[in-house]
Amino acid sequence: MTPFDLDEILPDFEPVRLPRRQNGNSPQGLAVTLLTDYTLRARARLPSAAIVALLVESGVTPGGARTTISRLARRGVLDSSRQGRHTFYRLTQPTAIALAIGGEAIAAFATRAESWDGRWTLIAFSLPKGGDTQRRALRGRLRWLGYAPLYDGLWVSPHRLPREAVAALSEIAPGATTVFRARQVDLDMAVAREPLDAWELASTVHRYESFVQRWSPLLPRIGSGDVGGAEAVRARTEVMDTYRRFIGLDPCLPMRLMPAGWPREHAREVFVAVYDGLGQPALRHVSDLVARVTGSRQPDITIHTVADMLTGVLPGSGPTRMPTPP
Repeated sequence: MTPFDLDEILPDFEPVRLPRRQNGNSPQGLAVTLLTDYTLRARARLPSAAIVALLVESGVTPGGARTTISRLARRGVLDSSRQGRHTFYRLTQPTAIALAIGGEAIAAFATRAESWDGRWTLIAFSLPKGGDTQRRALRGRLRWLGYAPLYDGLWVSPHRLPREAVAALSEIAPGATTVFRARQVDLDMAVAREPLDAWELASTVHRYESFVQRWSPLLPRIGSGDVGGAEAVRARTEVMDTYRRFIGLDPCLPMRLMPAGWPREHAREVFVAVYDGLGQPALRHVSDLVARVTGSRQPDITIHTVADMLTGVLPGSGPTRMPTPP
């Protein structure tokens, strides 16, 4: 299995099931990212025609875009309302909260490594036969939290398990998990499996390098303001969907403990430069598109930066808005 062949990148958050990340960008994943990037702070409603148009700009067919929206609504990811002749959709409250928490993890994962205290968090679980749904949900949640499988039923991370994550794991598999915080003992055994063996480091280096090579050439154009609105939205969506996967690929240990030249910091710098640098042109494009559909501007369409995500972009926390044009 290659690092990007993960069955789950985003876990199931009850009572909704977020779309599973796949190789490439699935239409449902694209739709969730788009709505998160421009509506999360205020849980703004977007007209279905605007969501379809944005997905079409990202390469989804019009029919596929409409099907995507319907499926997300059935899964409890979106709710709908009718205003005049337009149908509007927005993220449900549970989805918005889950995505805000996920956004904080994305922004923080490359910055928290240097504070490691030398201990590992180990999560052991045992599920009965027939518990495939629970097992898939549990593994997805652990992967999203930055854990990796040292053995099939033993997952590890160098970082503490947040209190809210403990409660979430208990909900997924009541009475089936045990959590430890401990230091590794060197048994001096040739067959010993090191905690770092849980991660595929060589493959991850290649993914990091590919990420940097893919996005670095865009930086001069961003600096000169030479990226149009539609391109800015597509690039911002793609860079987020790609970068967030590193949470499950990088053990996030201090750089002194990683292989020489570990490219985590460089990749994060490129991600921030692209995601934040394209925020304003992307926001203008989304706002203009919605205005064309509805005939008026919608002030609660907003953006957030990586720094905003790090402090927590909770619904209702106040927007980072584009100035209203004269």
